[in-house]
Amino acid sequence: MKLIQITDLHVANEDEFTHGVNVRQNFLDILQAAQSFSPDHLILSGDLAFDTGNEQAYRWMKAHLDTLGIPYSIIAGNHDDTAIMANVFEVEPLLTEGELYYKLSLADNQQVLMLETAKGTMSSNQLSWLGNELAQLGGPAIVFMHHPPVVGGVPHMDVNYPLRNMEEVQEVLLRHPFPVYVFCGHYHVEKMLCMKNLTIHITPTTYFQMKWQQAEFQLDHLRIGLREIVFRPDGVLESTVVYYEGNKTD
Repeated sequence: MKLIQITDLHVANEDEFTHGVNVRQNFLDILQAAQSFSPDHLILSGDLAFDTGNEQAYRWMKAHLDTLGIPYSIIAGNHDDTAIMANVFEVEPLLTEGELYYKLSLADNQQVLMLETAKGTMSSNQLSWLGNELAQLGGPAIVFMHHPPVVGGVPHMDVNYPLRNMEEVQEVLLRHPFPVYVFCGHYHVEKMLCMKNLTIHITPTTYFQMKWQQAEFQLDHLRIGLREIVFRPDGVLESTVVYYEGNKTD
């Protein structure tokens, strides 16, 4: 089974200034690239909207996603409005007290946990739900969330935009007696981090990538990325990032 993860799309209105990046063309290009992998499922892991939740941008994205013929699932990022996004993408039944977190059942009986960190925290109710779901798995866990659940080694993001109740989230994830594979975004870099049973893959964005080692924000490059995740028959979980040229505005 194969998944494609794309993240931090930051799609704006056509007339909105996006710092010289053609985010809409980037989105169309990354969808075409994703389709070429013939995935079983597409995961959009937050920050679908450019700055704040945008109904028009969500509807534009949904119209293009619906033409792919590939099942897809979404979670919210800190630039999204969860309620508006859930309404446009017709997933309001998955909301729990305004948060969009849920279990995704895929082919080959693969269970994926989709988490909500749009407010920069994870609620106590969601943490309880996560603990219960992990306890029922009885094996390795696959988790998608927007914020990394550990300090990412990206000073600008770690200081200014971290997951604020990171230690509480870690406590739940570290309690699981099996490996937990977390796929996230938010940091606009590509990184892998390991902490005990956790392996965290930070996926690059379809907007821009930043210089990971700088305390102040600095642009690195405008290439855009996606992550291919393959569950192999031999039990190996395979994860690969692929980059493509990004687009500038005219």
